[in-house]
Amino acid sequence: MGQEFPGIFGGFGLGQTLKRWQRALRAPEVLSSADLKRINGDIRSMRDRLDTMAAQSRSALLARSAGSDGIDRPDQCDWATRPAPWREEMRPRGMVGLSSPQPLPGGATVFHDANHTEMSLRQETAPHWVQGAQFGLVLEVYRSDGSFVSFVQDLAPEALAGLTRNHFITVNLVADREQPVEIYARLNIQHGPNVEQMVRQVDFEGTKGQAEFDLAYTKINEKRLEKAWLDLILEGPKMTRIALWDMVVLRAPRADF
Repeated sequence: MGQEFPGIFGGFGLGQTLKRWQRALRAPEVLSSADLKRINGDIRSMRDRLDTMAAQSRSALLARSAGSDGIDRPDQCDWATRPAPWREEMRPRGMVGLSSPQPLPGGATVFHDANHTEMSLRQETAPHWVQGAQFGLVLEVYRSDGSFVSFVQDLAPEALAGLTRNHFITVNLVADREQPVEIYARLNIQHGPNVEQMVRQVDFEGTKGQAEFDLAYTKINEKRLEKAWLDLILEGPKMTRIALWDMVVLRAPRADF
């Protein structure tokens, strides 16, 4: 029998906290500015914590139907990953005035070519309609003289284990674009002294996008694979907001994908 939990507001004492805030805010004019700032900070902190726990519980439920990591794998898929920024909480959650390169958790890095820019990047809890990811990356560009912003994600050594030219590698995205900014995916595979590169435009239907790489068209040396990484390239974002709510990378043999 599973462990039973009382209602969250009763079981964790949140009900009393909420009632205390409600009583205080019935007459905010009698509160000092310091008290109002403290209450506002406490409420924002509690909301962030509740949002994070909601995302974790949602991902746990999804994992029970889609595998231990919540990734929906096609038949014969032999490797898959959801990179760290979409499943692990970042500290700090937000960055203003992005430098280039700007490291992120889990082998991810942000690059851009702007000399003068006003950009912010923050990690937000994924909305309820996103299946699988706990978090998303939200990029806001207010001003920029650059031509691109890219997210570079190192792929784990497991991505190369047993990799052959008979494989497809697929990138699935969920993105909310304020403007129709074009997004490209570039797969980079280092084999010996050489680096094989393939570029595909991400094809979107609504918020869901996909790019596929058929390794049959490459000249990779399967016996000398050393490293692989993926670039997501946002072309010329200006005065816009782009929310990358999920990113999943899958690998499967061509005949079975």
